[in-house]
Order: sequence, then C-alpha cells, then structure tokens
Amino acid sequence: MTDLLKYLLLTFLVVCAVSVARTRDLLAAVIIFTAYSLVMAIVWQLLASPDIAITEAAIGAGVTTLLLLAAISKTRRYE
Repeated sequence: MTDLLKYLLLTFLVVCAVSVARTRDLLAAVIIFTAYSLVMAIVWQLLASPDIAITEAAIGAGVTTLLLLAAISKTRRYE
C-alpha cells in the first residue's frame, strides 16, 4: 500500500511540475504550485523527515503562496 501511495504522489508531483511550467494563467500556476508544495511535504513525511516536511509546508505552501498572491494582486490583467 505504501509503495503504491509513493508512486501516486511522485506521479502527481511530476504532473504538477509540468503543468506549472505550461500554464499561462498566473493564479492557476500559484494554485498548482501550492498543491505541489503540500504533496512534497507529504512525501518528506513518508520518507521519515518530519523537520523537512514541516519546513516545506510552512515555507513552500504558506509563505511562498502568500508572497506570490500578493505579487499577482499588484499586477493588472489584460485580456
């Protein structure tokens, strides 16, 4: 069960990384990046590295997301 979960999470990470690189919408890219960071924190936890998992969740999914959203809110969107 654990091996299947690890492979599913790693596949999800690759899909997130490719979709962040290919998306043109900045807000969608930030949301996908947040999902990537949260799944990466779960992977670190499964690899028995709780200190890195907490750091990834706090900085990767928390602080970075807030900073990117603040930067996007300061820009204008032209269609």
